[in-house]
Amino acid sequence: MIEVKNLSKRYGAHLAVEDASFTISKGEIVGFLGPNGAGKSTIMNILTGYISLTDGTAKIGGFDIVDHPEQAKRHIGYLPEHPPLYMDMTVIEYLNFIYDLKKVKFPKKPHIDEVCKLVSIENVKNRLIKNLSKGYRQRVGVAQALIGNPDVLILDEPTVGLDPKQITQFRNLIEALGKHHTVIVSSHILSEIQAVCKRILIISDGKIVADDTADNLAKNLSSDHTITVRVQGPQAEVEKTLLGIRGVLSVKCLGVVEKGSLDFEIEPEEDADIRKEIFNRMSDRKWPILEFVTEEMSLEKIFLRLTDSKYTTSTKKIAKKEQKEAEEEFSSILDNSYNEEGDK
Repeated sequence: MIEVKNLSKRYGAHLAVEDASFTISKGEIVGFLGPNGAGKSTIMNILTGYISLTDGTAKIGGFDIVDHPEQAKRHIGYLPEHPPLYMDMTVIEYLNFIYDLKKVKFPKKPHIDEVCKLVSIENVKNRLIKNLSKGYRQRVGVAQALIGNPDVLILDEPTVGLDPKQITQFRNLIEALGKHHTVIVSSHILSEIQAVCKRILIISDGKIVADDTADNLAKNLSSDHTITVRVQGPQAEVEKTLLGIRGVLSVKCLGVVEKGSLDFEIEPEEDADIRKEIFNRMSDRKWPILEFVTEEMSLEKIFLRLTDSKYTTSTKKIAKKEQKEAEEEFSSILDNSYNEEGDK
């Protein structure tokens, strides 16, 4: 359905997208994940024909977006980060306008009624768009993308500004749309991508640095896994002892989960099996281990590894201070995500 080969986009001396290649099959829900400014929106704008490409090719439904733009665009429904809504129109007036603009051939009223039902806006279709909540405006934005029944839906930061209830409703809508459409969802919010997308493309500095499911990324990125250990012992001394084990990158105290003990999250170096040494060190000091769990890398850590230069060489020991700074920086990105302007 979508075929991109060696795609590049240059703005003067700045290379916004570099040699990106991927294919997306019919019926897939694919997430574009990356920091602000990584190139996600640039790729999506090229796919929709909104901006030109510098090098490479992009095909939608078999039609090249450069050579056959009109045919390619007929396959696309696009929801930008800021939906192009006319606030002084009613919902139904706006959708009729979009229908005429797209030169749709389906019977007008039945088609628009079907779209309104699909995105659950029948009860507000006679209201002015400016009087709708943010959640309903986003639904109207999706409705305009669905006019003409395109094969491909491209949604750029679709949940920005929504409250938790609206986000959940929107996730359900995307999953429903994925049953009949190919869907691309762009975001820098990990939980949103993981909740609705089976496949993830991670983009960093204009390059596609990963393309797989979250589970496969966790298994294949490296052989190191996070270990969570529950210990009955003094926090500072346990942390110091664990950090002294060869092959340990970082130790983070997760606090009290079970009374009388503390949980510690330990990240080992690649290929380092530190389990036996943890047991021996705790045993020597008579600090009982109540629980020992090995986990696959989380999507958050995968994201950090692939988009942060401090993580590009996993065999190099990362100082505890650098690890803490990286985590604080990432938390700040999530906390401020709704205030960011998005990709340029």
